[in-house]
Amino acid sequence: MAEVEVNRAAVLDGVAHGFLGRRGGVSSGLVAGLNVGLGAGDDDSAVQANRCLAVDAVLPGARLATVYQVHSADCVVVIEPWPDATRPHTDALVTNRPGLVLGVVTADCAPVLFADRAVGVVGAAHAGWKGAVGGVTDAAIAAMEALGADRSRIVAAVGPCIAQPSYEVDAGFRVQFCAADTGNGQFFAPGTPGHFQFDLEGYVAARLENAGIRAVERLALDTYPAPERFYSYRRATHRSEPTYGRQISLIGLG
Repeated sequence: MAEVEVNRAAVLDGVAHGFLGRRGGVSSGLVAGLNVGLGAGDDDSAVQANRCLAVDAVLPGARLATVYQVHSADCVVVIEPWPDATRPHTDALVTNRPGLVLGVVTADCAPVLFADRAVGVVGAAHAGWKGAVGGVTDAAIAAMEALGADRSRIVAAVGPCIAQPSYEVDAGFRVQFCAADTGNGQFFAPGTPGHFQFDLEGYVAARLENAGIRAVERLALDTYPAPERFYSYRRATHRSEPTYGRQISLIGLG
């Protein structure tokens, strides 16, 4: 079994965190590697084993807290992990409790990790385009501030996600996105006739900066063209594969 690959952000240095991919893990078949997705058709024991491997690679001994992601703009405060069957339906989570590690799963959407070191508050958000334009990162920042954080101190990193050259959308998508803010046109590059290339990572980073986050790091890791490193929903769809794995991004307080 390969070693678990952990991608880290310089702005989160000193905080236990990691953006993981598919390297390492015990899953096999189409989702071979470190698949952590409960809805990937994988063996549940393999998924749980992979989640343990992921936590051990970032904050050994910590308890993992995840949510049931629904592409919302909602955030929840974590006091202790929920059983899988009763996880809240939301897309961001924050905590100030030591010994917890927060996790969001992705397969092209943007994972965002946050920290205010001064007061010991961390957060994680799953930002697909729906959640991103809806304000999931803003919700995470507000929830962190309710725990004593200050956005002038919060740092954030945007992890592996589908990049602009890989993310083709139609004209209707662009119209819908720009209806929310005419300035959003800057995140679209011309593509094939009637289509555009959307910069999800750039949009999420700009949203963070506009919210007052001074230190925002983009890892610039494209999930689509790297099947040996990352799972990708769009790649699996283009290949007509019946399922796809999910990777996890983690942050916690020791």
